[in-house]
Amino acid sequence: MPVFQYTGYDPAGKARNGILDADSAKEARIQLRAMRLHVTELTAVETLTASTARRYLPKFLQSRQRQQVIMLTRQLATMLRSGIPLASCITALVDQAETPDLEVVLRDVREKVTQGVPFGDALAAHPGYFDDLYVNMVKAGEASGNLDEVLSRLAEFTHKQERVRSKIKAALAYPMVMVVFGVVVVIVLMTFVVPRILTVLTKGPGRGVTDLPAPTRILVATSDFMSTYWLFVIGALVAGLVMFRLALRSDDFRYRWDAFLLRMPVLGDLMRKSCVSRFCVTFATLLRSGIPALQALTIVKGIVGNKVMERVVDEVHDKIIEGADISGPIKKSGVFPPVVGYMIAVGEQAGTLEEMLTRVAESYDEEVELSSQKVTSLIEPVLIISLSVVVGFIVIAVLLPIMEIGQRAGRR
Repeated sequence: MPVFQYTGYDPAGKARNGILDADSAKEARIQLRAMRLHVTELTAVETLTASTARRYLPKFLQSRQRQQVIMLTRQLATMLRSGIPLASCITALVDQAETPDLEVVLRDVREKVTQGVPFGDALAAHPGYFDDLYVNMVKAGEASGNLDEVLSRLAEFTHKQERVRSKIKAALAYPMVMVVFGVVVVIVLMTFVVPRILTVLTKGPGRGVTDLPAPTRILVATSDFMSTYWLFVIGALVAGLVMFRLALRSDDFRYRWDAFLLRMPVLGDLMRKSCVSRFCVTFATLLRSGIPALQALTIVKGIVGNKVMERVVDEVHDKIIEGADISGPIKKSGVFPPVVGYMIAVGEQAGTLEEMLTRVAESYDEEVELSSQKVTSLIEPVLIISLSVVVGFIVIAVLLPIMEIGQRAGRR
């Protein structure tokens, strides 16, 4: 059934807007007339796709979107556990949707479910909100008859993933703010403040640029370049960023870049532990939900977030098809820490692979938190010292000619 978005006024003259289901625009207007609304605008709303939900949403809106999915998953699991039919549960979620986009998605899912479409297939039509992992776990829950339990597990899993993601962002937020603030301060000094000071210092006979101290001449040359070519510098930075983002779409370049990130002294360790934690908890959650190992590995490959580890997961997938175990390729990869391979081997031999993966994930979650604090404590003093050196050089370069002028005046 099509979905329509309306804008109008109630009998009291207050503006109203919302979303409703109707077979046609005419039927929608009849419903709104029955609600005693004077309609000023009525438009058919397309359901969200991956392009509209992922390609154009800023990062902070994507985070909010994930939080909405976590909340509705928990609520849905609770209602299903209470014996409420699935269609009625989705109707309750529609009534309390926080955004119009989410309401449109839920209305479409409800319509498909009432028409007899499996719940997992209805969710699969909206990959911007429900990714492959989510959809496959829901399908497994439907097949096993434990949809409420799977949804509870899924809500807990997504919450943990969001918490780990938030810890990494928090660790990198302060250094990034420091870098941006420092760059802005230096640009303002070099573009506006320093040229005016140097103009005063070079006025008068015998005060040319060539007569200034070496640090001051370097500062003058840098300031002149930034004042003259600042648009070119900004354009070059923007062009470089765009080219870098385009290059990341290439698998080979992305692989080399991810390998470089893993080799970085401090950040590499943090990213490695984060990827390992994500791999273990996702794999364990999928296996516990009844999804076969091969299918689970295919899903996990798109979750780990690192091309180097993706290739290792691909190798594990191929080796399993050949009859090998899971731990062998992980031990030989050189990417996963050795302890992860040995823990998985123990879990395979004891028949407790899901439990062992969960323990590894919990251990590495703690490691991620500690590494985040370590990154912050190491980067902060480095940035402060770097900014202090730059600003100190500018101050010295400005003070040196002033001191020379004062010495000359004293001799006279």
